[in-house]
Amino acid sequence: MPLQVDLVSPERILWSGGAEMVVCRTVGEGEVAFLAGHAPFLAALDIGEVRIQPTGAASKLSAAVHRGFVEVRDDQVSILSDAAELGHEIDVSRAEQARHEAERTPPEPADTSEEAAEVREALRRAILRIDVGRKVAS
Repeated sequence: MPLQVDLVSPERILWSGGAEMVVCRTVGEGEVAFLAGHAPFLAALDIGEVRIQPTGAASKLSAAVHRGFVEVRDDQVSILSDAAELGHEIDVSRAEQARHEAERTPPEPADTSEEAAEVREALRRAILRIDVGRKVAS
């Protein structure tokens, strides 16, 4: 019996369907994989890639996810993201521009201000989008 997976952002449902496996990065727990029969689970998502192996498909579906939550219960996986993009929808050149913009004025390592944290997060998001977009394109 496959997992029922819903990958949702505030703008839309990015993907919904049956899957053999889902892998995502959680805050504090690192990368976690879910298969049918997984115990109930709830965690905050970190900035990271979500990989879904759709039932009967030869290739995995990848998405860049920028925080949110994952819940697993009764073979249903709900991924609720603050912002997410499917790999094949990522504009890699735009992501590279965002990376260059974030790198233009890097904060000092000891800077713990909110502004410095935002710049670091923007850089992490851009690098993730580049990585996922390039992986899907190749």
